[in-house]
Amino acid sequence: MLEQVATVGIRDPRQPARKFEALMQELRRLVETAGGEVVMEFQQPRERKDPATLVGKGKIDEVSQAIEGTGIRTVVFDDDLTAAQQKNIEKMIKAKIVDRTRLILDIFAQRAKTREGQLQIELAQLNYVVPRLTGAWRGFSQQSGGIGMRGPGERKIEIERRHVRQRIKHLKKEIEDIRHHRGRARGGREAIPLPQIAMVGYTNVGKSTLLNALVGETAVYADDKLFATLDPTTRRVKLPAGRTVLFTDTVGFIQKLPHDLVAAFRATLEEAKEATLLLHIVDATAEDRADQEKTVMDVIHGMKANEIPMVTVINKADGLTKSQREGLRKQGAILVSARTGEGLKDLLALIEQKLDAGLIEVDLDLPHEKHALVSDLYRTAHILKQTPTDSGTRMRLRIDRGNWERIAREAGMKGENA
Repeated sequence: MLEQVATVGIRDPRQPARKFEALMQELRRLVETAGGEVVMEFQQPRERKDPATLVGKGKIDEVSQAIEGTGIRTVVFDDDLTAAQQKNIEKMIKAKIVDRTRLILDIFAQRAKTREGQLQIELAQLNYVVPRLTGAWRGFSQQSGGIGMRGPGERKIEIERRHVRQRIKHLKKEIEDIRHHRGRARGGREAIPLPQIAMVGYTNVGKSTLLNALVGETAVYADDKLFATLDPTTRRVKLPAGRTVLFTDTVGFIQKLPHDLVAAFRATLEEAKEATLLLHIVDATAEDRADQEKTVMDVIHGMKANEIPMVTVINKADGLTKSQREGLRKQGAILVSARTGEGLKDLLALIEQKLDAGLIEVDLDLPHEKHALVSDLYRTAHILKQTPTDSGTRMRLRIDRGNWERIAREAGMKGENA
């Protein structure tokens, strides 16, 4: 049975009503992803947040009276609560109080599959818990379960701040060790440099489904839920001319993502920062598409990855009308549908075109004894021409400079740039 939830949001009268509605719709999706059902929704028009209760004592009293006797045991606020605000609200509302950060942390705790992801989530949860380690908060947590209560658990919440901070210190060290290990693994992948394509976008725009369609198999978990994919997944994909590239599916971004949670994206962000090309996947059917695109671009700029070449891909094109399609095409958008396969060949051709812009042309005399390098060349270069010679094969290649330097260095050969 789904946990019944009431939500509370602040509506700034200076902002468009559609923006508030989009945020509340997103909050409903977050609650559903966490395993709940929104049965009541409250909004409070305010230009400034109340320092004591966020939305004002009158609204808190209204919520308290409205949910009494309804079976609602959880109230979720769309903004972050300070420790003092949470404590004050808990005294007035006889229900579990969850803010946006705690809700997202709860979902992350369900979604993280890798060891690093799980450690990052526990670290974020403990950082969230530290300022809230009051007797009243601990006592309430012991009586509750469900949304907002996954992760560190009652035992960790009951211990003193000193012990929590010791655990935080230990987690940071363990995460750093894993990060170094991942760096070595990335170095191994770079031994034969392949173009890295990082798929970024708002949560639930279909990145995982698109990657599965490109790979041709169900390689990545995909679901119609927010944060269905938390840990980055990399798969090999062949481009039309035969070159192999690496596609990385990253976690979806979201509006009002608390700064402290960005650490949980570290693995994803590092993969994106190392990318040769970014694919910004956009949901064609999203009513607040412009806001979603801005959220993603803000994160990209924040992680200083905005200088990496980017291609914007409009996914879920099968949900568009003919006139909508024509309008987007006039804007130069590339339309695809991961569900039907529409536009995927055009997308791969465009990616190949973008990557080819950075290639150089070289002549290579490959001796017979180095013939083992041929498979490597087919994977990393365009072979424009092959001519047999007495000593081996003369090749005309289009290849990126990194791979060309590697081949020339490792094989002890010399080539000439065209």
